[in-house]
Amino acid sequence: MVQEPRPAPGALPPGCTWVEDPHAEHLRDYFSLTDVALRRVVEPERGLFMAESDKVIRRALAAGHRLRSLLMTPRWVEEWPDLLARAHEQGAPVYVAAPQVAEAMTGFHLHRGVLAAMQRPAPLPLERVLAGARRVAVLEDIVDHTNVGAAFRSAAALGVDAVLVTPRCADPLYRRAVRVSMGTVFQVPWTRIDPWPAGVATLRGMGFTVAALALADDAVTLEDLEREPPERLALVLGTEGDGLSRSTVQAADVVVRIPMGGGVDSLNVAAASAVAFWAVRPRS
Repeated sequence: MVQEPRPAPGALPPGCTWVEDPHAEHLRDYFSLTDVALRRVVEPERGLFMAESDKVIRRALAAGHRLRSLLMTPRWVEEWPDLLARAHEQGAPVYVAAPQVAEAMTGFHLHRGVLAAMQRPAPLPLERVLAGARRVAVLEDIVDHTNVGAAFRSAAALGVDAVLVTPRCADPLYRRAVRVSMGTVFQVPWTRIDPWPAGVATLRGMGFTVAALALADDAVTLEDLEREPPERLALVLGTEGDGLSRSTVQAADVVVRIPMGGGVDSLNVAAASAVAFWAVRPRS
């Protein structure tokens, strides 16, 4: 591997540290970012999550999240002095590495130029997340981080007040989910609802009508729900492939389907979430 030469003294802004060893222990937050199974375990254990791209990092900072450190490649260091300033304000180190070193460390090319390791917030209590909420999305066991991120982005754009994720749902703070959401995981209040599907009764007790999006003989259409939406509504969307569990469908107050044409029986869960959120968005 041919590395870029070390910058000349004074070439890097004050407070930046040049990195040559991709295996240095103090950089372990950034190791093997493409190993989903590994990161699923180590990030919660270490109390961190990763934010990729300047736009996503700025949204995280605007939402009050704190930096642990920044990792940048040289061409971008001068582009974002505000990020350097925020890192210095929070006492977070700024590491600068040649693209080859950064790739050896993380497992992918840093084409967005900057990564941040950030402090993972404590989970919010369910009551706090749902206080005042009229529209809530529940993501049941969705395993694809891209779908989780897309659902959050739709939720932020289409009037969903909160998102709940079940115990086996993918982590909304995993790097790919954060990136696909364009940082809206920091904008929409969310927490895990556990146990599930017993949580259906909890939602009902808080005044929500629980609507399960599923194919069923007794399902009403989304137009029916849109015509007379309840004051407080929780829309439950299921995992890729199998959809919602039978116990969840049976526990729900109503089962809802999106009418399909062209011989297609259902949409991808991310697409279905956008359609459903738009249909039941609060009108006032």
